[in-house]
Amino acid sequence: MTLVLNGERRIMEAVRTVAELVAALGLDARKVAVERNLEIVPRSAYGRTELAEGDQVEIVHFIGGG
Repeated sequence: MTLVLNGERRIMEAVRTVAELVAALGLDARKVAVERNLEIVPRSAYGRTELAEGDQVEIVHFIGGG
């Protein structure tokens, strides 16, 4: 499936949900925020939020420090 991920067109194989996308990218779901088609996806909904061809996804990765 082709997605627009952080403004870049990407082909993602075997990814159906936001949770699968986050895992395929090697990200920790506890440390990211995801927006799909201009709507924030609650972390509790990652596993049930299905992706479709052409969806626009923005992922922000939180970095701790101090």
